Amino acid sequence: MKNRFLQINLLAVILGFMVVTLGAYTRLSDAGLGCPDWPGCYGHIGVPSSLEDIKRAKEKFPGANVEPAKGWKEMIHRYFAGTLGLLILLLTFMSWRMRQTMKWEFKVSLFLCLLVVFQAALGMWTVTEKLQPLIVTAHLLFGFATLATLWILYYRSKERNHSSHGSKGLRRLLFIALIVLVVQIALGGWTGSNYAAIICTEFPTCNQGKFFPDADFKEAFILWRELGPNYEFGKLEPAARIAIHMTHRVGGLITFLLLLTICLWLFMKHPRSRVTALALLAALAVQVTLGITVVLKAKPLFIAVAHNGVGVILLIIILTLLMQNRDRKRIG
Repeated sequence: MKNRFLQINLLAVILGFMVVTLGAYTRLSDAGLGCPDWPGCYGHIGVPSSLEDIKRAKEKFPGANVEPAKGWKEMIHRYFAGTLGLLILLLTFMSWRMRQTMKWEFKVSLFLCLLVVFQAALGMWTVTEKLQPLIVTAHLLFGFATLATLWILYYRSKERNHSSHGSKGLRRLLFIALIVLVVQIALGGWTGSNYAAIICTEFPTCNQGKFFPDADFKEAFILWRELGPNYEFGKLEPAARIAIHMTHRVGGLITFLLLLTICLWLFMKHPRSRVTALALLAALAVQVTLGITVVLKAKPLFIAVAHNGVGVILLIIILTLLMQNRDRKRIG
């Protein structure tokens, strides 16, 4: 039963990664309002595609531009997210049945159920609030949180005895790195939700050889704003988008230097973590390359989605290092 639990948990981790990536693809391909209602699409379980169904959809949602291709992107993302929710319910049921020996797993599974419910609500609000940037960013962050919790559940359930092979200093640095990385992910979400990814066309400068040409930081970080009909393609002036974009870049530089320091520390002082350190270094190099390419190539969709995906991988690696270097403790 425990082995089956781990297998389903691993499947949920893989599916969770796919859900986060599909969410990024939906958002970055401007399909976030492909379906103006929730949980269906123009009142359908699927997406209206026949001329008659499209006509009815336009009558039911006046002013909506019915685009089946965008609708399917949104609905496929919802199907995958719904399947993930069912897997988490199954994990909760299995850990409840074995709660005498899996108390910790049961508690984490219950927490995951709460996360999924709140994430579903954020998905609904993303649509009903017409792509309000704060909600879109929160939806991204809680998607990352769900996947991260699934990974923690899998890793700690599989390796129930955790011995510390790191110093307190390393653990503190890893914890700081986790906080910095989460802030950087939030900045990335804010950049994407405000359509500021390609406002700068140069690297390392922004535009015209300047780092902060006419940046408006006050307007850039208003958390809740009036949207009009919706926030598709953004409403901010270029100066505010520049401020958001360049703040994300500065955060990226800080994150890069911090994670690079961790890599060097592990290579020199903690040989048992060198494989994970190599994975961190490789992911970091790929992420920086992808970020620069997004700017110089005007956000090609595949590269932009990959940039989100590697951000998830960096988060998983930092969490793994934290678990590898935690104090000895037995769970369950």
